[in-house]
Amino acid sequence: MRAPDVMSYGDRATNFLIYDGECPFCTSYVKRVRIRESVGEIELIDARHNPEIVSEAIKLGFELDEGMLLRLNSRWYFGEDCIHALALLSSATGFFNRFNAIIFRSRLLSKLLYPILRGCRNLTLLVLKKTKID
Repeated sequence: MRAPDVMSYGDRATNFLIYDGECPFCTSYVKRVRIRESVGEIELIDARHNPEIVSEAIKLGFELDEGMLLRLNSRWYFGEDCIHALALLSSATGFFNRFNAIIFRSRLLSKLLYPILRGCRNLTLLVLKKTKID
């Protein structure tokens, strides 16, 4: 999904990734994926602690309970497109990043597997009794 480039992020970095900090999968993924080596400065934003940016993302049409949101060089990548873009950008250093690249560099595999990953996230948050991002 692509939205207009109108989000006002004040002093935030131009490039950022918004994820659910209460989701153990999302948090682990964000900590392990190595994109700074290829992208440079990128801010990792926990949606649970940044309601103002969540509100702006929702105004742009992004439902953050449905996926991570990457803003990179004035372009938006959401959900399966986000994980695909991250796989293309991440370094091949370490087992996790090599595995991530093998799986998610394929647009088709990203499209097929992302809903399963999102379902696992939603089930985990239900078990942990975490609320929706809003």
